[in-house]
Parts: sequence; C-alpha cells; structure tokens
Amino acid sequence: MTKTNDQRQIQSDFDLQQKALGRRKFLRNTGAALTAGALVSMIACDKDDDNDGVNFGSGDFAILNYAYALEQLEAAFYIQVITTPYTGISSAESSLLTDIRDHEIAHREFFKAALGTNAIQALEVDFSSVNFNSRDSVLMTAKAFEDLGVSAYNGAGRYIASVDYLLLAGKIVSVEARHAAYIRDLLSNGSFADSTVIDANGLEMSRKPRAVLDIAKTYIKTKLNASSLPA
Repeated sequence: MTKTNDQRQIQSDFDLQQKALGRRKFLRNTGAALTAGALVSMIACDKDDDNDGVNFGSGDFAILNYAYALEQLEAAFYIQVITTPYTGISSAESSLLTDIRDHEIAHREFFKAALGTNAIQALEVDFSSVNFNSRDSVLMTAKAFEDLGVSAYNGAGRYIASVDYLLLAGKIVSVEARHAAYIRDLLSNGSFADSTVIDANGLEMSRKPRAVLDIAKTYIKTKLNASSLPA
C-alpha cells in the first residue's frame, strides 16, 4: 500500500528522533488500517474557546482528540524519563523505556496526522509532582498512566462510530496493555494483571472519558473542555 504524505512525514520525524527497532513496523501496521474513507473531512469545530478551554469537537473526532490528548501526556512523560534518567537505571530498563517512549510518540503523531485540521492544540503538561530522579516515583507514575490509558481506550470504544477508527483503537490499546504489564512487573514481579485492573470475570476495567480526564488533569496545565465527551 502506498503511504500518504502524512505517513511519510511521520516516518521521517521518527527516524530523526530515534533508531529504535520496531517503530517503523508499528507505523506501517497502524497506517494501513486507516482507510481513505476514515479520513474524509468533517465539518471543522472550534476546539479552543477562551472561556471554556480546549474543546474536543464532536462525534468520532471528539473521541480521537481525547485519545490524542492522552497520548500527548504519555509521550511527554516518557520523553522526560529518557531525557533525565532516574538514579540507578539499568541498561535494560533504559532500553525498554525508550521503546515505550517511541511507541507513545508514534501514537501521538498518528492521531495528529489523522485528525488534521480537527486536531486540538499541543497541550502544556505539569509533572511537578513527579521526582524524575527516583525510580519509584517514575515507575509509579508510569503505572498510573498506563493503567489509565488502557481503561480510557476500553471505555471509549463504545462511542466510536467508524469501524476503521475502532480497529485502530483496538490495536493501540493492546500496545498500551503491554506497556502496563511491563511497568507493573518492574515494580512488583507478577503484578501485571491483579484485581485493581481486572475484574472477577477476567475482564479489563474501563473508564468513561470524563472520568479519565478528571484523573489526568492533575498533569495537564492546559484547560480542557470535556463537555462534548460522554459523561
């Protein structure tokens, strides 16, 4: 399949940032699932209101912008983790956390390209509560972000009308779940799937968009308007 100009630009940006193995394969796989029909332009909405904050828009674009906001947050966090490694970080941990960083950047850039002019602005983050010199502080925050991300995608899936977008969300949430399992095992081996994230039926727990943003807003300085998202 011939790549779009957006996909080629994304690939070029990633090659300059990192040579991590597997990144380009990820982009090819996710990019192939996004058909031209899923990118048909919809009526643009005002995403930044001076009084109410950044608005996510409506319909599928609202859900995609919601996911884009979360991926911005995760990408910014892991970029900081790798830029200022915590004390005593091992080469294995550094390598795998770098892979996670690259995945999150890929997710962020993919949503940005897919949304085009409907994308919300770049968000300003606040990690003042995180001690990036401390392994425990970094990994506990990573655990919170990854668990939240998985629950966010699981909770948002029901609101996605486009089959193409739903397929992409399913591919991304499975990657996020792999991240969550790895981070959890770094903190406590064997805790990758405990009762705090999986219910008695063996099903991953989910959260609705506004509930997720209520948790995430601790780390986001930019004011968000979630009125168009499901309560």
